[in-house]
Amino acid sequence: MLNFGKWRITFVVFICFLSVIFVIPNFYGKSEVTALPSFFPKKQFNLGLDLQGGSHLLLEVGVNDVLREKSNDLVDEIRKTLRKEKIKYSQLGSRGVGATVTIKNSEDFSKAKQSLTSELGRNIKVDIEDNSKLDFFFTDEKIEEYKNQAVEQSIEVIRKRVDESGTKEPNIQKQGEKRIVVQLPGIKDPSRVKALIGQTAKLNLHLLDPTTVELANQRGKLPPGTFKAQNVNPVAYEKEFVVKKRVLLTGERLRNATATVDPQSGKYVVAFELDKKGAKKFGKITTENTFQRLAILLDNKVISAPQIREPITGGQGNITGNFTPESANDLAVLLRAGSLPAPIKIIEERSVGPSLGLDSIESGKKALTLGFILVILFMFLRYRIFGLFADIAMIFNLLIIVSVLSLIEGTLTMPGIAGIVLTVGMAVDANV
Repeated sequence: MLNFGKWRITFVVFICFLSVIFVIPNFYGKSEVTALPSFFPKKQFNLGLDLQGGSHLLLEVGVNDVLREKSNDLVDEIRKTLRKEKIKYSQLGSRGVGATVTIKNSEDFSKAKQSLTSELGRNIKVDIEDNSKLDFFFTDEKIEEYKNQAVEQSIEVIRKRVDESGTKEPNIQKQGEKRIVVQLPGIKDPSRVKALIGQTAKLNLHLLDPTTVELANQRGKLPPGTFKAQNVNPVAYEKEFVVKKRVLLTGERLRNATATVDPQSGKYVVAFELDKKGAKKFGKITTENTFQRLAILLDNKVISAPQIREPITGGQGNITGNFTPESANDLAVLLRAGSLPAPIKIIEERSVGPSLGLDSIESGKKALTLGFILVILFMFLRYRIFGLFADIAMIFNLLIIVSVLSLIEGTLTMPGIAGIVLTVGMAVDANV
């Protein structure tokens, strides 16, 4: 029994010693903590938005854009099915949340309806007009599913982008049907993070058409199957490009992207790596289109248009451009985090100033200190020596809480400070 008591005392002393060690780094600033000896822990707890200030953003996901995109995908599925069945059609296009098509030959109408209904599945409703026209609509359940998926995927992508930017302990959560709340504690200049969050970042690879913009303007029309795309760099020599509409490769095949310096030119580039399927497809693209120019588009703007000089079969390459270290890193962050499923709009932005944070901290300190002193005095006056023992246990209880917060790099908020104050009283009650 005596041995068990010694081990228990040793264990308690060891835990109290560790709590003191893990609390010490919090008395240093974020940059000063490195001055501690190497054997000391360096982790500190973080202050929440209400204590250190920061930015509060309310975002809205463009779910209607997602539904339009799904409608265009539905049009492609209908076109593919009708061509496979060799059924002649006309007036195929998207219509609201769905698609419409007219079957030219009446004898093919039943076959077309049956084939399309079977191919598109149960999530599509079909309406018939004049025994020649078919209207397809998504079911209400499918529309709700698309909306929820868009918001949930947006939250994940935003979280990845914010984490990659180095922001500590962001709070990102869904609000309502299509809104997202983002709280960024400690952000002094939120413009860069807002740019990262708000950019859709859809990366596509296209071929450039040999026709120049000047020649297209002289003719008064673009070549079939092309569109104009602006250069993302407004001061570049080539302001616009004539790009072929066919997408050769999308950013979904990216495995990794990093900002680096090209040893030959000394300029910043974004090095990318494709997955196995993407590498195979990219090798085929560069083999079949050697000496043609490949346009790399980000949100329908050309960020680079290099000439394919030789087949690239390793699945790796560089995106060149007029990059600064920060812009190259931001692009790498966007590519690693993936593209948003829909455009994001910032509908509300609030900044919590540092003065409000300092006031909150001071109020919390005063409440904690006053409550702490009053409890210690009451316990000593009421229970004498046993009250003093309870007070010592309460102090170490407080140290253990702060040390655990530091160990997990948790976030302390005003409600958290209130909880600690309450814990002081509860700990005394337990110790008595």
